[in-house]
Amino acid sequence: MSHSSHAKKGHTRGRQGTATGAGAPKSTRYTMYVVLGVAFVALIVVGLLFYRSGEATEEANAKADQLTTELTAAGLQAPSNEVIVQVLGNDGGAVCANPNAALNRAASGALLANGAAGPGIRPVIADSRVVQATVTVIKVYCPGYLEEFQEYADSLKTADHTE
Repeated sequence: MSHSSHAKKGHTRGRQGTATGAGAPKSTRYTMYVVLGVAFVALIVVGLLFYRSGEATEEANAKADQLTTELTAAGLQAPSNEVIVQVLGNDGGAVCANPNAALNRAASGALLANGAAGPGIRPVIADSRVVQATVTVIKVYCPGYLEEFQEYADSLKTADHTE
């Protein structure tokens, strides 16, 4: 038999029938969509119930107060406590996600560049206040990383750029 005669008898090459394929009965497709929709909504609800980032707890407020005090004592301008709590929470957020790891150091080094992208990017002499503020955040929120990060910060070439 030729290929055309197979097609006439309802045979299709390379296609396997499945219960949820395009040829599935309408009721099966409808049931699948409802089940997937309910599962998706349930995952969203669970995610919203367990999301706790930036929550204003007593500990987060106390650390924000301590950071504000230390930044001000160092002659640096501190953001509002509300902003500090939202960004750093009670655990230091992204700043304390192993600040001494190579990738995190590379990311912070990129922030201390000239602002260009690609081949135009160049390192610059970092503003000492930016480095000092980062060290202060680590001192307050994740002091276990402070000694090693301080060594890294001391190795950076810095100067006072802002007045």
